[in-house]
Amino acid sequence: MAARVPDFQTLATGAKPAMAAALAAIERDPADPDVVALLDRAWAAPRAHVIGLTGPPGVGKSTLTGALIRAWRGEGLTVGVIAVDPSSRRTGGALLGDRTRLATDAEDTGIFVRSMAARDRLGGLASLTFAAMVLMRAVYDIVLVETVGVGQSETDVLTVADTVVFCIQPGSGDSLQFMKAGIMEVPHIIVVTKADMGAAAIRARADVKGALSLNGAGDGWDVPVLLASASSGAGMDKLVAALAERRSWLDEDGRLSDSRRAQDDHWLEETLRDRFGREGLKRLGDTVGGDRDGSPFEREARLGKMLMGQ
Repeated sequence: MAARVPDFQTLATGAKPAMAAALAAIERDPADPDVVALLDRAWAAPRAHVIGLTGPPGVGKSTLTGALIRAWRGEGLTVGVIAVDPSSRRTGGALLGDRTRLATDAEDTGIFVRSMAARDRLGGLASLTFAAMVLMRAVYDIVLVETVGVGQSETDVLTVADTVVFCIQPGSGDSLQFMKAGIMEVPHIIVVTKADMGAAAIRARADVKGALSLNGAGDGWDVPVLLASASSGAGMDKLVAALAERRSWLDEDGRLSDSRRAQDDHWLEETLRDRFGREGLKRLGDTVGGDRDGSPFEREARLGKMLMGQ
């Protein structure tokens, strides 16, 4: 007998068992009508600022995540974390897991951390991250999505996050590589981690600012380049303030709703392509972009039935 899918009212209380059960239901059968109904309700009640944290392996993303959680909890904000880990080739599951990466208080009901395996996704995100994000977005004040790493093809964090924080380590030479890869088009905030390295951190910040100057105009948001040390706490207040400022900017002129609409469309197209291939999308034609009635999960179920002739 399948486990019962929690109702939205129970989920919205922030109870950890309810969130764990809901995420398990998504992984078990994302097409289950009860799961789709829950996702519909969550999608219609967004609450959180969704922040993507990305950067090369070893840059200190998990340490920075822990420092951000402490800062937000100190302000009384609730936090949901999706930590996307490398996959085990043997089991397909998360290779590291959140418990070895983040030190959080298990008794704190204002924090929920979930690991997901990236599996065969090249974009640095698990295939079910979008649905998990939508659930958490309706429950917590902040949702933080920490990705496996970043490279030329690994920019999918933009498809789930309102704000992308890009981490760079001093002395690594990463800034020059990012200029070549075009990754500078991705972040909304750039953090040079391990700022206690002094001159090396300052040089890295100068390199990054130079790379940004070559990138041209973006969406009107002025990307800050910050120095921070998660271990000492230096610069963390400026990072938290920059994230709050970014959220306020997004709330102006419909920017947040426009960004999230584009994310919905991207998820819908990718999901339909995964299920039915390019030919399936071709058969739907303009219906995919023209069908905006309901949540992306409801639309995916409806369009899927069309393709299956039901």
